[in-house]
Amino acid sequence: MKDLIILGNGVHAAEMSEFVARINKAGLTWRLLGFVAASYRPPAAGATLHGLPVMATADQLRQHPACWVAFEHDFHDPIDVPAERWASLIDPSSFVSSTAGLGGGCVIFPNCFVGHGARLGRRVFVLNGSTINHDDVLEDNVTVCSGVSLAGLVHVETRCYLGQACTVRQEVRIGASSLIGMGSVVLNDVPPHSVMAGNPARRLRDNP
Repeated sequence: MKDLIILGNGVHAAEMSEFVARINKAGLTWRLLGFVAASYRPPAAGATLHGLPVMATADQLRQHPACWVAFEHDFHDPIDVPAERWASLIDPSSFVSSTAGLGGGCVIFPNCFVGHGARLGRRVFVLNGSTINHDDVLEDNVTVCSGVSLAGLVHVETRCYLGQACTVRQEVRIGASSLIGMGSVVLNDVPPHSVMAGNPARRLRDNP
């Protein structure tokens, strides 16, 4: 078993600890040691989450030099852990094609689908019930909220946020640092740094 620490102490980190337990039922993989608090969410003294300790700062990772880490989506504090030890966590209820590729630090919540030839970069965070179809490309640091549906050959550039239950038509490209509002239906390419909403989705403003 490999030692693991979850970076973050919010509700998604707590949920991640539960599907770490589900992964271990299928075959012992991770020894979860605890959590590291995000700087904007400092823990109380002696805080625990799901019975495991919450460390106050990322500096405490130095006490575990061989530990792997998994990222909650909004954890952005600097860390001194090489990318080779960024764990990707996939809930056992999700399907990930054997031909798909995942970078380090990805998290796939329950009941998701990642299709043939899909490519996910580093730290892609996919919440429950989402569909990433064949040959889709999601670059680094993309967040996919619950119930999102991407048709085939979609390309999502870095640092995008896809809101709950949005739908993206095939062969659409979403520019870097864009935000797609919940329930939106994206039919055309999206310029970088855009906030999109509606059915069909329209550009509302810049995303700073």
